[in-house]
Amino acid sequence: MRIALFVTCVNDLMFPRTGQAVVRILERLGHRVEFPEAQSCCGQMHANSGYRAEALPLLRGFVDTFAPYDAVVAPSGSCVAMVRESYPRLAAGDAELSAAVAALAPRTYELSELLVDVLGVTDVGAHFPHRVTYHPTCHGLRMLRLGDRPQRLLRTVRGLELVELPGGEECCGFGGTFAMKNADVSAAMLADKCAAIRGTGAGYVAAADNSCLAHIGGGLSRGGGGVSALHYAEILAGLVDGGKTDGAA
Repeated sequence: MRIALFVTCVNDLMFPRTGQAVVRILERLGHRVEFPEAQSCCGQMHANSGYRAEALPLLRGFVDTFAPYDAVVAPSGSCVAMVRESYPRLAAGDAELSAAVAALAPRTYELSELLVDVLGVTDVGAHFPHRVTYHPTCHGLRMLRLGDRPQRLLRTVRGLELVELPGGEECCGFGGTFAMKNADVSAAMLADKCAAIRGTGAGYVAAADNSCLAHIGGGLSRGGGGVSALHYAEILAGLVDGGKTDGAA
């Protein structure tokens, strides 16, 4: 299977280890992962802000870049949801583009979907002897309907104790530009989320979107308590603690 990594803007700019983690996991399982250098933003920020015309060139660029691959994997529920849920609407009215989107969108996966549904894997040979809770981000929960796929992967990690997050289905308050346009509401939602995370006694909170984790991690660090936020792919790959911890069993 020819797999392409769609690393996404946030990961490329701020969380490169998450993209490295995806490659490491898949290579450990015997797959080759390619990184098309022509990739760019998926256009989510533009489309969500009402700039449809500005999003369309990015949509076309995505299709042109990733069409040759059997599967596209991204460590981001929100960006994959953009491709699968929003691209068909954006491409409507252009028969050729709509057909290209219809062919590519079903082959674009969030990491846990690719591992569990396509590759049939839940145990990737990881070791992480810590207590972890999982926050199901909104796009993954409500648009991709990831269900318990990420948790199933985490439960097979040696030494990891996965504890349920009370009110896990509640938004953390990030929501992209929502956090800036509605700062007070966002801060209140974040406070509730951080309190719930601390209440689990976990040392780590994991999720499928680094944008939400950055928001949560900021709240946790300001409030103290020693809880770290990180992408679940880094646990599966063994890239936690600055790459010093090797998660391979």
